[in-house]
Amino acid sequence: MATKKKQAKDDPRNKVVATNRKARYDYTVLDVFEAGIALQGTEVKALREGKASLVDAYATIDDGEVWLHALHIPEYGNGSWTNHSARRQRKMLLHRHELDKLISSSNEAGHTIVPLRLYFKDGKVKVEIALAKGKKQYDKRHALREKQETAA
Repeated sequence: MATKKKQAKDDPRNKVVATNRKARYDYTVLDVFEAGIALQGTEVKALREGKASLVDAYATIDDGEVWLHALHIPEYGNGSWTNHSARRQRKMLLHRHELDKLISSSNEAGHTIVPLRLYFKDGKVKVEIALAKGKKQYDKRHALREKQETAA
């Protein structure tokens, strides 16, 4: 009989590479999606070293496809002339029903698509993206005040 393989939390195939902590402060997250991402070989090798930054990253929809912009994956140290450019556009891979939901929701005023986490799942690179709405300055202060009250 076949047995299910249990995966430990510290499995190197399931590791978080980068998080965008500022996104939850600046935006109200409405819906979360898990997407694959089309990468070149040296980008994956750089990610396995744990190098990436989601600080300025955002996603756009062009011709029915979702593209991730400004994700910084530094050049792979042992790469040669085949190295990638650090801030190129990367295509995100979603199921059609997820893509349709994302397109229809993002057309509303004030909604945007923001990456939250970049991680490995079963050896494949995944991006957790969120449909989000921007917060006003007073909303940010109110959320910070609530957080401090619950911590105390």
